[in-house]
Amino acid sequence: MSIELKRVIKQSGADTHIYETDLKFEAGGFNMLLGTTLSGKTTLLRLMAGLERPTRGEVWFNGQDVTGIAVQKRNVSMVYQQFINYPNMTVYENIASPLRVVRTSASQIKEKVGQVAELMRLTPMLDRMPNELSGGQQQRTALARALVKSADLVLLDEPLANLDYKLREELREELPKLFQGTDTTVVYATTEPMEALLLGGHTATLSEGRVTQYGPTAELYHAPRALITAQVFSDPPINTSRISKRGGRFYLSESVSWPVPERIAGLADGDYTLGFRPHHINLHPVGERAIEVEGRVMITEISGSESVVHVQVAESTWVSLSHGIHLYQVGDMARLYLQTNRCFYFDSDLRRIET
Repeated sequence: MSIELKRVIKQSGADTHIYETDLKFEAGGFNMLLGTTLSGKTTLLRLMAGLERPTRGEVWFNGQDVTGIAVQKRNVSMVYQQFINYPNMTVYENIASPLRVVRTSASQIKEKVGQVAELMRLTPMLDRMPNELSGGQQQRTALARALVKSADLVLLDEPLANLDYKLREELREELPKLFQGTDTTVVYATTEPMEALLLGGHTATLSEGRVTQYGPTAELYHAPRALITAQVFSDPPINTSRISKRGGRFYLSESVSWPVPERIAGLADGDYTLGFRPHHINLHPVGERAIEVEGRVMITEISGSESVVHVQVAESTWVSLSHGIHLYQVGDMARLYLQTNRCFYFDSDLRRIET
């Protein structure tokens, strides 16, 4: 099974929501759409489901052009971040409703509902009405209804966003197992890079209606082709600065420089853009190639066992994310240690400079 978009464009009046896109997701493993709010994730899912029709281009499913086929005639399930349940039905009836539509036997309905209710921790609540549930329980009911259908295509639009932390972590582990070995094509939209890394076999990164890169999730994270993909795949946001190359060294300023990595030793002298993630600029030395940088503290945040410090370095504001509790006062000068072996280098077109 596969879902494929061929030269798909979605416009509304003068506004373009999805620029020309070619994208193919296969069954087996999770397929991720990663992007910020309003990047186009939900629109792509609705195009795949048949809830919207592309302005131009085609949608193919399992080798068949389904562009003009209504969603009611497709074996597809979709779950939104905003849960939707039938208010006049019990939890059991809500979950069972897709099976009744296709005239599944009562014994099979009971078995399937029981299995998915157990997975979603809903077994004690099957006789309740939706208005008797918490928001998280209602979302789990909506998710269970989508899963019980055994659809050919399952589209999940930030389905865990309204759940508590513990359950969200459990379901991130359980959901991939549920579809393992099946012919179901699963597409999961998220704003969280860490969720994509935990779930995704393959990921498409989106920015303002454009797919910036598609491939194995770990590959996109470690080797983004351009700064825009690195920005999408970083939370907190990736740090950037203008640097110059002179001879065998990169210069952030006259007092801060480091050797050019051997893999790009042949790079021409000139100006470039440096990029690195917040956990690669630390409040204590990490790794052999860490260089010391001094910056003025702008904001400090303590979150659990991590410290986030915003600092002004030269003409840039950087964010440092470090383990442990580190107390700084706004206005203080702080020593930071940049792991230069973890840095990305981008050319004038903001494409990553590769070996």
